[in-house]
Amino acid sequence: MALAPVHAELSRQAAVCRSLGSDFVARVLEAAERQLSHAPMTEAVIATWPGDRAAAALAMRLNGALHAVARRGTVPELSALYRGEHADFDRALAIGLAHSDAFILQWLRDPTQTNEVGRSAALMAALMVAADRYGLPFELLELGTSCGLNLNLGRYGFDLGGVKAGDPASALQIAPEWRGPQPVAAPVSILSASGADLHPLNARDADSCERLLAFIWADQHHRIARLEHALDIARAHPPQIEEAEALDWIAQKLAAPQSADTCRVVFHSMFRQYLPEPQRARLAEIIVQSGQFATERKPLAWISLEWTPDRSEVRLSLTCWPSGEQRFLATCHPYGEWIHWR
Repeated sequence: MALAPVHAELSRQAAVCRSLGSDFVARVLEAAERQLSHAPMTEAVIATWPGDRAAAALAMRLNGALHAVARRGTVPELSALYRGEHADFDRALAIGLAHSDAFILQWLRDPTQTNEVGRSAALMAALMVAADRYGLPFELLELGTSCGLNLNLGRYGFDLGGVKAGDPASALQIAPEWRGPQPVAAPVSILSASGADLHPLNARDADSCERLLAFIWADQHHRIARLEHALDIARAHPPQIEEAEALDWIAQKLAAPQSADTCRVVFHSMFRQYLPEPQRARLAEIIVQSGQFATERKPLAWISLEWTPDRSEVRLSLTCWPSGEQRFLATCHPYGEWIHWR
């Protein structure tokens, strides 16, 4: 069993976490790298993973599982580490991995479920560009919607470089660090919003909420508070989510009749990386083909917030039909902490 790549992936992600301001998660992953042999089933699954471990976010799946164990309190030494009561990472991780091997194994089977609402700031900024272009209300279609929290972006308030958007009275106000010029200030009207996910979560289900909270980096308390506000809003205003395979779902949605004077928008954030390359190409083909039937009264927009192929940066892009014009709008922090507008 070639274990070196397993450990290299944990080290790589630890460095990424530290560069993004999370020293605690970096130290957790570094200790997990040293102590992984205490969880032989988990180690074996990661070592024999058939695809790209980075694209599958395996290190983040492991981190989420460990955070979940700590939150459950079943391993006191690990829970105490997460509460800041000691700093013996290696001992806590060794005990936690040994105790929770089977539990962690289950977590590794499903993709990460951050459903980070901080990303909705970038999505809203892109919608304002489309609103300025068309002056029409939106029908939103999201791929990989998870718990549907970003389908509720019209219920959040935003400060985007001094430009206000969304609901100013919302309990959830999102104000990322803004770099570059201000975005266009155009009102956004959302007529409908629906999404699809293979394994959708439900804000009214305690296990779903706990899964989302466990995937938040444990030392980023503002993100935890932001998520809790978004879950409260989703419980009051349940998003429309279908359990479905993304490509079949979006093909059906785009084939359905579109109301005149409505802009249909396909969007996704940190979703494409989980698709095999042939499915990524097929997704683009489905959307581009649908764009050929767009008109000025029935336009189509495609908003993408995704890592570049080399994972060097997260890019926000917008493609609009009937023109087919593609715009690279911004580079963004993976969790929406900052947006560098172009």
